[in-house]
Amino acid sequence: MMRKLLISLLLAAACLPAMSAVAADGASCSLTPMPRQKDYPWMSIARWHQFFDEDVAVADKGGVDLLFVGDSITEMWNQAVFDRAFGGWRTANFGVGGDHTGNLLWRLQNGHAEKLRPKAVVLTIGVNNFNFCDATPEQAYQGVKAVVELLRKIYPDARILLNAVLPYGQTTQSPQRLKVVELNRMVANLNDGQHVFYQDYGLFFLQPNGDMSADVMPDFLHPSPRGYQIWADAMLPAIRKLME
Repeated sequence: MMRKLLISLLLAAACLPAMSAVAADGASCSLTPMPRQKDYPWMSIARWHQFFDEDVAVADKGGVDLLFVGDSITEMWNQAVFDRAFGGWRTANFGVGGDHTGNLLWRLQNGHAEKLRPKAVVLTIGVNNFNFCDATPEQAYQGVKAVVELLRKIYPDARILLNAVLPYGQTTQSPQRLKVVELNRMVANLNDGQHVFYQDYGLFFLQPNGDMSADVMPDFLHPSPRGYQIWADAMLPAIRKLME
């Protein structure tokens, strides 16, 4: 009887999906390199791969001095603001909305990114590590750390402007805001003053009491055109210095 029970348990275990499949949208996905796994209303798998293919074509062509990479809102840059702020350099935006660091790791590993030789890389991490990966701040931090390490390996001569995760949630006590604050506390430790430079531009989005104004982030997650302008204006002095 015991032997039959053991055999039954082994057969049942063999039928279970591999643990790596759980990582597709589970707590470890922020650290597991993977392409997009699901369709979302704002980003289908087909559209995601279209963005990826376009980035591969840019990487193959080369000639990029200033490279933006990241996830979440980076694909949604207000184009007019982006062009005014960063159009004076040979700039490429490899950010894709709705991504988490696992997606970004996969894109950097498989997107011919090593063919580029940028002087500066702007890295922007979003909150999708929380929303889609159900990651803790520590797990999300490990994903950010892995991305920074990969960028340093691919671009040893480039300097990295590491953006703090922008504020999320209307008030300082919003559960989402508390996660972001904790993540940023850890991410700030990646600043080494030589190759990686951490800056928290999210402070420019907040009122004196720490609340978020709807005119800069209407849904308290995505910047308005004014919010993007505030972000670009705050970032420009550091980018100019890194591009010298």
